[in-house]
Amino acid sequence: MEDLIDGRCGWAGTDPLYVEYHDREWGRPVSDDRTLFEFLVLESAQAGLSWITILRKREGYREAFEGFDVEKVARMDPEKSVERLMQFEGIVRNRLKIRHTIENAQRFIAIRKEYGSFYRYVLSFFGDRSLPVVNHFETLAQLPATSPESDAMSRDMRKRGFRFFGSTICYAFLQATGFVDDHLAGCRCKTNL
Repeated sequence: MEDLIDGRCGWAGTDPLYVEYHDREWGRPVSDDRTLFEFLVLESAQAGLSWITILRKREGYREAFEGFDVEKVARMDPEKSVERLMQFEGIVRNRLKIRHTIENAQRFIAIRKEYGSFYRYVLSFFGDRSLPVVNHFETLAQLPATSPESDAMSRDMRKRGFRFFGSTICYAFLQATGFVDDHLAGCRCKTNL
């Protein structure tokens, strides 16, 4: 895989959906809880799969999980919803991932009550650092899979009962939602700080 393709991070390749995601979303700062919940659902679903698989099913996830309305997802009946969604081809049909999406929504709400928003909760792992954390990597091989922040956040979320959100998935979440800017040096989307 090339490090840069057409002036963008090479991991996006040439697939139009991937290119659009790279150029318009990945690494752009997100502060609203609905979008943060969407990425928590999608990143958790990705565990063990490729991100393009999840991107291709994104609209299915939107339909299956109430437009990513965390309150509605948290009220879904785990037994009935898992059985119903196991028949829905628009998402990855994995019983544990479906069940834990519902349970993670309940935990997301608990964090929001404790911190005022999930966004503030995520910020708490960065201390006084200015955001986004802008890394300056030249090659894809230099991109880390985790960070001290993703380690701490994932460890805390595990204690709170979240599932399918280890440090690697957490770091991908932080990259996707713009807490960390890992666009390669030379990428047209790189934050200039």
